[in-house]
Amino acid sequence: MGVGSFGDNNELYFEIQLVAVSGEEFCIEALFDTGFTDGWLAINSQDLEVLGWSLLSAQVEMTTARGDARFNIHEGKVIIDDIEVIIPVHVGDDIPDTIMGSLWLDIMELVVNKPRGILRLETIEK
Repeated sequence: MGVGSFGDNNELYFEIQLVAVSGEEFCIEALFDTGFTDGWLAINSQDLEVLGWSLLSAQVEMTTARGDARFNIHEGKVIIDDIEVIIPVHVGDDIPDTIMGSLWLDIMELVVNKPRGILRLETIEK
């Protein structure tokens, strides 16, 4: 189970691991953004350098909360809830946080009970 935490402004954060082509794993805290409906994960382009992920599509245009933006889409390997997945990752220059998109909700259940401090992402059993 992916246990999360609440940020100072009630943001939802989860610890995930990014797996580089070399096999090295990087534990990071990612912001869960249900408004990011077209993707799984978005990272800053400077983070891509150490990961070495392969380019799938260049300069894909998207509308974001900050307006229109262009992203390169890379194939990335991520570990969450002890499950390793290969997903398309949006990579851009002006991304202040690693952002998890709502496509995670296609394969995981988001459990939130703020008064009790419960925040989890759990793999859906089929």
